[in-house]
Amino acid sequence: MPELDVIQELRRWLRQRLAAGETVLHLPGGAPRRPDAAPLAASPAAFGAASPAARVAAGKAVAAAEGARAGPGGTVPDAEGMRAPEPDSLEGIAAEVAACTRCRLHATRRNAVPGVGPAHADLVFVGEGPGADEDEQGEPFVGRAGQLLTKIIESVQLRREDVFITNIVKCRPPGNRDPEPDEIAACEPYLKRQLRLLAPKVICALGRHAGAALTGRAAPMAALRTGEHRYEGIRVFPTYHPAALLRNPQWKRPVWEDIQSVRREYDRRRENP
Repeated sequence: MPELDVIQELRRWLRQRLAAGETVLHLPGGAPRRPDAAPLAASPAAFGAASPAARVAAGKAVAAAEGARAGPGGTVPDAEGMRAPEPDSLEGIAAEVAACTRCRLHATRRNAVPGVGPAHADLVFVGEGPGADEDEQGEPFVGRAGQLLTKIIESVQLRREDVFITNIVKCRPPGNRDPEPDEIAACEPYLKRQLRLLAPKVICALGRHAGAALTGRAAPMAALRTGEHRYEGIRVFPTYHPAALLRNPQWKRPVWEDIQSVRREYDRRRENP
């Protein structure tokens, strides 16, 4: 395999570890590689099967190949001394989501659905997971439920293009089943990074699973709608999923009340940052 391909594969793996919250990778024992060491010769398959220690050693080899400054004695610095990663961005997160294999959902997806909206949206809608239409198009809330969400947004004098829309899990659960806890946990770092970049004023959680994930309460929606909730320091308003409204029109009134509360908090926070 060409050296450049190996380096790209190693970069991708290291970025995924950083996204998972692993900011320090330690190599127990072993002699450090010299900057003039021979280029790494390994395939992506072999790299993926390597032990964590071997992967960190490979990362050091990449740092050497890319000209990382050697430490005392001509050795490559430890992982925490490697060159800082490039600044995070919504586009970068979307690219990682598109290539993500952290959970079983990647095996059955057609397209990952990272989210859509402006880079500094003050309002974020978070659903549960993509459906068939979203999996087909790679964009959240584009089916019948998405059309209803657009009407809900417009009912409080906002436009869909003014808000950011995403999901708890970025790949479609087979058969539109509920996302499993381990799938939510695997995908949550992407959501947290998106929210850090967006810095929204308000989050509206759509559906019981999104509401439970963002409030930390495993409760029916009627209970989640009560009280004050925050996620990553941001005020959260759980409400019924638009797809649920298509099946249960009697929930339209509670959703109308919730979206009014969202709009009031949105206005209050914009007026008093």
